[in-house]
Formats: sequence, C-alpha cells, structure tokens
Amino acid sequence: METPTTLVGGAVLTVFGSALLLWCAVELRLRHHLRRRGVPVTARVVPDPDRGAAMDSGPLLSYPVGAPDVRSGGAAGDGPGAARGTVRGIVHELHPVGGTGGPGGPAESHRSVLARPRGGTPLRRPAGLAPGAAVQVAYDPRRPDRVVLAAHEDLPSLPADLFWVLLATSALAGGLTLLAAALR
Repeated sequence: METPTTLVGGAVLTVFGSALLLWCAVELRLRHHLRRRGVPVTARVVPDPDRGAAMDSGPLLSYPVGAPDVRSGGAAGDGPGAARGTVRGIVHELHPVGGTGGPGGPAESHRSVLARPRGGTPLRRPAGLAPGAAVQVAYDPRRPDRVVLAAHEDLPSLPADLFWVLLATSALAGGLTLLAAALR
C-alpha cells in the first residue's frame, strides 16, 4: 500500500477500535453498576406496538418507578390523563399506576416506564421473554429508562461482549500496525 493510504487506513482503524473499546467499557460498567446499585423491581414484557419493533431481540419492558420529582424535570401533569413525561430531557412513556388518593392525598405514588434492557441479547428473543412474562430487572432511579435484566434473569451476554471486545482490539491492533508500517 502507498503511504497515504496506509496512514488513512491506520488512522480510521485506530479511531474505530478505540471508540468501540471505549463503548464496550462504558456499557459493561453501566450494566455492572445497575445490577449492583440499581433499584430492583419486577417488570412485565409487553407486546411491541408495531411489527418492526417486534423483531427486536430486546423485549419491551413495563415496570413501576417512583413518581418523578418535579424539581428535577418531573412528569408533565399529575392526573390520570398524564401519558408522557420528561425526566432529565428524556421522554418516557409514563402511565399512572395504582392508588387513588383520598382527599388531600397523592393521586398516585408510582408510574410505569416502557424501556428495553441494556446489554447483549441473542439474535432471537428467548421464549422466557415472551409478552406477558414477568422478569426481574434493576433500573437507575435518576434515569428510569436505563434498565438491565437482573443477574439471575440475565441471558448469557458474555459471548456478545467478547465478540465486541475482540472486534475492537483487533481493529485497534490493525490500525496501530498500519500506522507503524506507514511511519517506518
């Protein structure tokens, strides 16, 4: 290869490998953090609204969360008609759940969030994650849409994680090799 082509190819592979490796590290740390320090709750797998989303191997989960704090950009509207809210700039599907408060009491204490779990999922959705199934999850109370399947419910994500790490390290190694050859 010519030197400019080698330099450009090496730079592209190095940037790609570095970015992918950083993404893998951040994703693994986030999932580990949520499993250890997240709020545990039982989620229900809900049917996907359209056919394209139903092909996604990550199931759509519905789980109750504490009512968002208004000071941190809580949900818009508190009545039973409130369907969408914003928490820290992220739109969630929020639906009232449970209690009808008495006079002077809160109208509801929880809301339901629809989200897909983080992490690797297989190409096909397992039978255990069929619509209507109940699964244990852990979510971030500051950003309720960040959710992972609990450790004992987790599908084996090690093969997918290893694939992405190997792809990132091989791209990084190839890019550095090309850069070293071009600069020699």
